[in-house]
Amino acid sequence: MAEKTKRLYFEDPYQVEFEAHVIQRITYEGNPAVVLDKTCFYPEGGGQPADKGTIDGVLVIHVLEKDDQIIHVLEKDLSSDAVKGEINWSIRFDHMQQHAGQHILSQCFVQLFDAATRSFHLGEESSTLEVDKRNMSEEEAERVERHANDVVFQNKEIKTCFYGEKEISDVRLRRPPKKMGDIRVVEVSDFDYTACGGTHPRSTGEIGTIKILRWDRIRDNVRLEFICGIRAVQDYARKHRDLKTLSNILTVDDREIVASFEKTKSDLKMQKRINRKMQEKIIQHEAEDMIQKAEGKLLKRIFTDRSQEEIRLLTLLIIRKGEFVALFGLKGDERVHVFLACSENLGLDMRELEPVVSPLIEGKGGGRSSLVEISGQKKENLEQALEAASQHIEEKL
Repeated sequence: MAEKTKRLYFEDPYQVEFEAHVIQRITYEGNPAVVLDKTCFYPEGGGQPADKGTIDGVLVIHVLEKDDQIIHVLEKDLSSDAVKGEINWSIRFDHMQQHAGQHILSQCFVQLFDAATRSFHLGEESSTLEVDKRNMSEEEAERVERHANDVVFQNKEIKTCFYGEKEISDVRLRRPPKKMGDIRVVEVSDFDYTACGGTHPRSTGEIGTIKILRWDRIRDNVRLEFICGIRAVQDYARKHRDLKTLSNILTVDDREIVASFEKTKSDLKMQKRINRKMQEKIIQHEAEDMIQKAEGKLLKRIFTDRSQEEIRLLTLLIIRKGEFVALFGLKGDERVHVFLACSENLGLDMRELEPVVSPLIEGKGGGRSSLVEISGQKKENLEQALEAASQHIEEKL
């Protein structure tokens, strides 16, 4: 039977350095890996990522558990069997804050809404918690957050203890354990009892602020995103800088930013409506000018620095004002657009031009008999494509 790895993080999650012996060398997914007789490295599991760090100066790229052994996947092989390991403390403590914060949030949902936790994932930037609740309002989220932070500020003791199968039934667990045998329970004093193998701080005060960022519906549950401790401090600092920048741009106090932004947004919508009406009048004059200067029923032109909406409107105005065929091309930065249109009284079907034009500009498109739009990527063939369409139309007229 393989020798078990002693988990030093169970005894003291604050221990950063340790000495150990290599008891097995293996290869894991093409990388050298070792099993040690004892370790401070927490393996990935229970929604918590693995610890980071080094063994004899060699980078540990992953840590996982298999058959009561902890496998340390390394950047390169170790030269000695007697080794010294060191975990990245800032990452470890961050994980401790987030995981303990999850325990508190989960119990808050039970107490306030009788909503059990379905899943938990500790991410690099934020964590997610899925709870058995169909929806959640802003007011309810604030209640959970306030309750959770009240527990943090009470600085309750967090401790762990192993219970046997007979003893565990006397523990007020938030949910039944998923495995048999000795069960490790993480207790937030007089508040929460959870079977858990993760790392946690000694008291709730060390978790720091718990902040719910957002939430959405998933599988008839609510999945919320949250941050704790130093992550919350960093998030506040970033958002404070952003508010200060916006405050300077809008020349208002930061408490007036929302109102100022709403006014700016309303003004912008009004200005867009005014600009759109002015643009439509300009295009109407442009259409009338092109019609007056037309030497026949067919109008052909290539445009640049215009929008598709502008050229589409110009095309429609022309074919509605008389019996005309409009063959327009628009050169964009990356693609070209072709507008093929005709007055309905002419009895032409512009869809017949699609197989004529599309191959030349390597494009795709479609439409109705009076208007076809094609978008392509061969800009250099735009003029040739319009000329081919022109020849086809002249044969029909």
